[in-house]
Amino acid sequence: MNEELIADEDMPLARKSILPGTGFFVPDEVDEERREREAREALDGKSVAVVADPDADGLACVALLREAFGEAGLVPAGPHDLEEGIELVAEFGEPGLDVFVCDLCPDKFEYVEDELDMLLETADSVRWFDHHQWDPEVEQAVRDAGVDLVIGDGEAECTADVAVRSLDHEFDERWVDLAAVTRDHDLWLREDERSDDLADLAYWLDPDEYVDIISEGGADLPPETQELLAERRVEKEALIEKAVDRGELKEVNGWTVGVTYGRCSQNEVAEAFREQGAVASVVVKPAGSASIRGTDAFERCHEVAAQVNGGGHPKAAGCKPDIYDDMLDMAHHWTTRGATAKQVILDGFRNLEPEDSEGVETER
Repeated sequence: MNEELIADEDMPLARKSILPGTGFFVPDEVDEERREREAREALDGKSVAVVADPDADGLACVALLREAFGEAGLVPAGPHDLEEGIELVAEFGEPGLDVFVCDLCPDKFEYVEDELDMLLETADSVRWFDHHQWDPEVEQAVRDAGVDLVIGDGEAECTADVAVRSLDHEFDERWVDLAAVTRDHDLWLREDERSDDLADLAYWLDPDEYVDIISEGGADLPPETQELLAERRVEKEALIEKAVDRGELKEVNGWTVGVTYGRCSQNEVAEAFREQGAVASVVVKPAGSASIRGTDAFERCHEVAAQVNGGGHPKAAGCKPDIYDDMLDMAHHWTTRGATAKQVILDGFRNLEPEDSEGVETER
């Protein structure tokens, strides 16, 4: 492929907004080779390993583990490649190591069953910290497999909070503060201006570079990092504006839902829709995934996502509809600005059982 077709450094913002990043076009085998190489390097000689979502919450857990144990080889994994992350640790980790899985939740136990078996044969112990909404059967199956699973209250805790209270280590106030600021963004409380800085920085930097920065100064970022954030936010704000401009408000099953498409920061877009009267928002991404955000008036995002190959929290969830069979489907996705993905996610809202005034589902 002509690399100029996918390089986005000099791509006009209007085009960048509707196309996925360069990494999307890397063949799976090339990406797998890279992940294996990086996992092998990260785990070499380590007695502690961690599989974590590489967002601010997951990476805060990595920093906490390194503070508590002096080391922790990181294998980043998102919700849709969790099993691959576990398998990499099982394959390349040192026998007898202690493993942690942080800020990740399997939708079905069968997705991770074989990989957990492999990991438990290699590891001396496997502990799992999370704060998402777990299916009770999945939760029990993970525990029965031999995993020490701790699930925090997703309405009051982020996974970093869970790690602080669960690890046998006396963390000083700097680390407690880091967890609190991480929670402020992860739960979309927005009461501490530093939390947006952490979230943006985790998104833009290499995971280990981000962990090094917060390990050094906690949630108080150094001046040079603040300068980097200011530079990168010029484009970020422009992408948010484009996503909001192309958005629509839909009335679905009695709820006003803001719907849009684009490469953007979903939380800020959701906030803009809330100001327009939406109680929930759907942001479909060019790579095929989508973010669903709620409000106090809509706390069922995880129920919508569960219908569309995803999951999450009552007010924040993610999914990737299983609707892309080949590149022609992806081309249709880009040229129609995610029309099919929008439709199947909105159908998820339509399929929800109504609730009575006390929040209890009622029969139709």
